[in-house]
Parts: sequence; C-alpha cells; structure tokens
Amino acid sequence: MPTRLRLWLPALLLAGCATAPPPAADAPAAPAWAGSAWHAVPLPGKAPTQYDWGHKDGRPALAAVADASASMLRRHVAPGQALLRDVSFSWWVQDLMAEGSVAHAEREDAPARLIFGFAGDLGSLPMRTRMMFDLAEALTGETPPYATLMYVWDAQAPVGSVIVNPRSDRIRKIVVDSGPGELRRWREHRRDLAADFRLAFGEEPGALTSIAVMTDSDNTRSRASSWYGAVQLY
Repeated sequence: MPTRLRLWLPALLLAGCATAPPPAADAPAAPAWAGSAWHAVPLPGKAPTQYDWGHKDGRPALAAVADASASMLRRHVAPGQALLRDVSFSWWVQDLMAEGSVAHAEREDAPARLIFGFAGDLGSLPMRTRMMFDLAEALTGETPPYATLMYVWDAQAPVGSVIVNPRSDRIRKIVVDSGPGELRRWREHRRDLAADFRLAFGEEPGALTSIAVMTDSDNTRSRASSWYGAVQLY
C-alpha cells in the first residue's frame, strides 16, 4: 500500500459509512442507553484499542484503554434519528498524553473523541478527495463519510477551537475539553450538533449516518484510559 494512502486511510474511515460488518459474536453487550448495536472498527495498520462495557463511579459506561493503539466502537443511526438537534454525552478521562495534539499529524492522539459521520454529495468534493475516497473503498469495502465531525479532549488546544484534520479536510474537530483541569471526573456536555457542523464546515449538514467513540494513543506510543457515558440525540 502506498505510504500516503496508508497514512490517509485511518483518518478517512473515521466514523464509517452506511454499511458495516455485523457485530462479532463475542462483542460486549451494550447497556440500554446504547440504543442499538455497537461494533468494533479496526483501523488499517493500527493495534486495536480495548473497549468494554461496565460501570464507572456507579453509572453504566464504556471503558476504553489504548496502549499505542487506535480503533473505534461505532453504531449506525436509523433514518428516523437523522433529524439533527442537540446531542448530550459524557466522558471521564484518567490522564492526558503530554505530547498528543489533534492539530498535528505526527502527534494526533486524544484520550476521548465522539465522532459523527454525515452523508452528502460526494460528487461535489474535489477530484483529489474523491480519488482517495474511491481508493479507500476499493481497499477496505467502506466509503468514507462525506463529512466527519468530532468532539475531542485535547491536551493543549483551547476549548472552542475548530481544528481541521491535518490529513483530510473532510474531518473537523471541536475541542470541548482541554488540559488537565477536569481530569478524573465526569464531564457532561450538551451541544447543538447542526450548529456545530455549520461552524466547522460552513455548510448545512446532511443526514447523520453513524456515531462512534475513539480513544487513541498510537502516534505518541503512549497509554490512555477513558470512560464514555450515554450518547443521546434530541
């Protein structure tokens, strides 16, 4: 696989497409708040992050442990849930990766990410982007989302920052927690998803197709532990 594509593929496939393999038979059972099946999504060339359903501080939670690894846990959104209003979510982060930065390709790790995939007119994208999408689909069987919006916890970037992914401008991130000040406690967030999409991409969002979480530490070769609470669309 060409080096450039090997670097692009993990970024392009974040959040996934409308089709996906079914959950493995031994996949952990999701709690009631999950709403529908979540399934592990490996990223090419990356060791997988470990995800397990359990509890944290007395509440149902998804534990994520990354050890120089990167992968997602994802679920698809039914068409009836595609109307975008608010989203609420929570996460609990043990420690930050001091060298991690979602703005720099060589250090692009984060202890907590919530990822939304959106449909759109792929034909409107620049030719170079469409060629990369086509090649990614040929190699993996998945078409990257038209647009991917992330909420992230970054070690340094100020809260409110909008960061374009250094390897694909079809992925944009909004920093909702930053630095160590709120570590080791539950952080609760409620966001206007459509407004945030407009802020990040400068256009109206298409249909929401998927929701994913990801804790990754592959670029900094470090370790990260986080817990995710319920994700609710309103």
